[in-house]
Amino acid sequence: MSAEILNGTRLAQRIRSQIRKKLKKLSFTPGLAVVQVGDDPASTIYIKHKQRDCEKVHFHSEVHRLPTDITQQTLIDKVTKLNARQDIHGILVQMPLPDEIDEQTIIDAISPDKDVDGLTPLSLGNLFINRETITPCTPTGIIRLIELTDEPIEGKHAVCVGRSHLVGKPVGVMLLNRNATVTYCHSRTQNIAEVTKHADILVAAVGKPEFITADMVKPGATVIDVGINSVDDHLVGDVKFKEVKEIAGFITPVPGGVGPLTRAMLLENTLKLANR
Repeated sequence: MSAEILNGTRLAQRIRSQIRKKLKKLSFTPGLAVVQVGDDPASTIYIKHKQRDCEKVHFHSEVHRLPTDITQQTLIDKVTKLNARQDIHGILVQMPLPDEIDEQTIIDAISPDKDVDGLTPLSLGNLFINRETITPCTPTGIIRLIELTDEPIEGKHAVCVGRSHLVGKPVGVMLLNRNATVTYCHSRTQNIAEVTKHADILVAAVGKPEFITADMVKPGATVIDVGINSVDDHLVGDVKFKEVKEIAGFITPVPGGVGPLTRAMLLENTLKLANR
């Protein structure tokens, strides 16, 4: 029997509807500012999606586009000005940044009170001590998708393939906070398939097209595919979807799985920060 598809698009629509209802109780409009350095096509498309999402829930949104040759200090100054604005409740600096700019230094410049992506040291520190406040958008979306299965996380063996500070590490901590047993796999892990085959929950965030194959998946597992890879002019995930869906119990598609939830969590975090 084929796996049940976890529809991120439908869940994101439901979350936006809930946000619109909550917005009616506010006497002001939440504001989100996105800072983009350069004109990376993928980032530009993603930002347009974010703008459309803001329009759907009647948030104020603005995009600050800066040239690729901007200095690190000028970018920090831009973030500092946005920190001071009363009408902006969330700030997101679109990654990746040019090699000459240290990404963590820029993240550190964002006020924790406006850290909509949950990536400042304070936000991640709270996550680490199980005091979840503003949590990273993609990991939070992953948790929502897993909860959609109605299967308990507690007591399950979760395997995260990938250990980036944007996805792999924080989603592992969030699963640990929910009493899963968590294993991380990465480029130095030997015999990855032997580890992933024992996962009740498998999160693939490695950035390699169709890396996870059916022989790496435990029958009935929940498989969350975070990858977005362009292959022959179409998008594929980190999971070989067609063959893995015949093994898994639940699986996310690409596109239409984690991506819409990431953007929905961005809206939810903006509302949380506005309510502060």
